[in-house]
Amino acid sequence: MEKTDKRTSILEAAEKLFSEFGYEGSSTRQIARESGANMAMINYYFGSKEGVFMEIMTKRITDFKDQLNLISQGTETGMEKLLKVVDGYAKRILCNHAFHKMMHRELSLPHRPEMFSNIENAMAGNQLVIEQIINDGIAEGNIRQVDVRMTILTLVGTISKVAISPSKITSGTGLDINDPKDRKAITERLTTHLKDFITVYLTPRK
Repeated sequence: MEKTDKRTSILEAAEKLFSEFGYEGSSTRQIARESGANMAMINYYFGSKEGVFMEIMTKRITDFKDQLNLISQGTETGMEKLLKVVDGYAKRILCNHAFHKMMHRELSLPHRPEMFSNIENAMAGNQLVIEQIINDGIAEGNIRQVDVRMTILTLVGTISKVAISPSKITSGTGLDINDPKDRKAITERLTTHLKDFITVYLTPRK
């Protein structure tokens, strides 16, 4: 139990530091100090800082994949499943917006191409599940024929943009995405908008 808790504390400390200082700005020494672990433990569990980062990313991607699979295997229509996907994804990203912002920044840099290629490949697997949900909805007749990948990019890109640049929608409102209550309001505004968009844009036209 103690080993599991220490491993978890290392991951939690690393995620906090990565979010605040970025990948390059965080060191294994800082992670060890923040988590109450030692360098040997980090090396034992993860091998390196890159290993810690990849573990965090893999868990995030896998957890979302599990959520997507549960939705995909449900009995709802394709449209209803897609609405659940957007709701779940928006909440996931905005709940951890600082880490998402850091990840987006790191992915845009030319460093560590092999590491980020692995991340993008894993994320592509999640996209395939969403594609299947939409294609199933089209086949069922409750989603109209559309460019599926462009539709996914529109939805995911909007969520990502709000997480990275919340001021685009909060300017003049006094809302602060770092405040839990305000973040909840921003998330609800985002999901309401996207669900309205999905319903209007994807409902088959008579």
